[in-house]
Formats: sequence, C-alpha cells, structure tokens
Amino acid sequence: MISIIVPIFNAAEYLEACIGSLARQTESNLQIILVDDGSDDNSRHIAEGFAKQDERIVVLPQPHAGQSAARNTGLRHAKGEYIAFVDADDQLEPDWCERHLKAIDGVEYVQSGYKRIDNGQWTMDNGQITNDQRPTTKGQLPRHKYQFTSPCMRLYRREAIAGMQFEEGMIYEDVVWSADLWMRNLRCRRIPYTGYLYTLNPRSTTSRRHPEAEKRVMLALKKRIPAASLCSRLILLFTIIRLKLHFIKQ
Repeated sequence: MISIIVPIFNAAEYLEACIGSLARQTESNLQIILVDDGSDDNSRHIAEGFAKQDERIVVLPQPHAGQSAARNTGLRHAKGEYIAFVDADDQLEPDWCERHLKAIDGVEYVQSGYKRIDNGQWTMDNGQITNDQRPTTKGQLPRHKYQFTSPCMRLYRREAIAGMQFEEGMIYEDVVWSADLWMRNLRCRRIPYTGYLYTLNPRSTTSRRHPEAEKRVMLALKKRIPAASLCSRLILLFTIIRLKLHFIKQ
C-alpha cells in the first residue's frame, strides 16, 4: 500500500483537482491522508465529501500549525509500506503511483520530475532526468531546483524514512528534510517521467521572500554540520550553497 500525505490549508480552489487525481490512480491500493490544517475556507468540506465516496480517503482535521506539522500528522497515521507527499494545489498523472511502484525494486526511494501549471496552462515540462534507471550511487543528489527542494516527486519506502520529521514552525522546511534524507545515504532510482503536476501558486508561502525564515533554515542546516560525517558535511555545504543561490535569484 502507498500512503499519500496531503497537507491542506485554505486550498479549496485547487483541492477537487488534487484529490480527484489521487483517487483516479491506476494503482488502487492506496491510503489517501488529507490533513486539514485549520482551514477557514471550504477545504475541509471538500475533503470530507471525497472521503464519503472513497473509503481509501482519511480526513484528519487539526488546529492550524503549519505544513510541517500537517505532514508529521500524516506520517503518524500512515499505514502503507510506501510514502508519497503531494501538495494540495498540485496533481498527479493517473499512472504516477504505478510507475514509481514498479521502479522502487532494489532502492529506498524513486525520484522523478514534474510539469508546471501556470493559470491553468502548461508552461514548462521540467525535471526531465536521466534515462539511466539503474540505482544511483548512494547519496547522489538531484540537480534540478524543484527536485532538490521538494519532498514531493518521490516515492519512499516507509522504513527508509522511519523517524524523520519535518521541522515545525519553519518555512523552507522541505530543504532541511531533504538534506536529512540525503544524509541517510540511501539508494535512489531516478526515472525519466514528469507525472507530478506542479501548480505555480502566487499565494503559496515560498512564492515571496522571507528574510527571517531564510536565516532560520540556514541556521538549521549549519547546526547539523558539527555532528555530521565528512560525506554528510559535503551534502550540507552543497545544500547551503544551492539554497543561497536560490534566494539570490528570487
């Protein structure tokens, strides 16, 4: 079973398309966990409407605590052997779960690419990665920025990420979580598939600069350096450099 975790906060505009894309997956053995993080729009009503029609869907309401807390709640309730994360304003192509499940044999997680949607139109087919589907060297990092920062676009073995948590109360927590993942020195298979439909949402948290949040995520990464192995230190330094470049370009 694949447990798909969706953190939701005031995403009513996108939610029907998101949940519908999960419910229509060609791989049917799913647990779809919708964590409503204190939405004050129609999000919870939409989520509960889907849950009434599909027993695979679980709605978990909680007071507003942020995306990290919502994902952590989802992880605590996940029952599947495999884990995937999808943001509430994004969608999956119908064969996303099936394609990743077929590719995960012999590795701890599978990495793929994405298509970008801007105002309902395809603006980019990006993240197209190597055709070499052999397991990568342990610890090898993705090169494209959205694959680099996001825990989405991956299917994980649950046991491979056991004990991992998203840092709560933090913006850009995805980067810290991904760095922690890479420092586990896991085997990853990268597949040339762009079935994650990433929506360019102008109201998303990371669509604008947050100077204090930028300092906090940098500090979180730097705090990990003293106790890290040599390989992990290189991963952290690489992550810090890539993140600084991203902030400069913003």
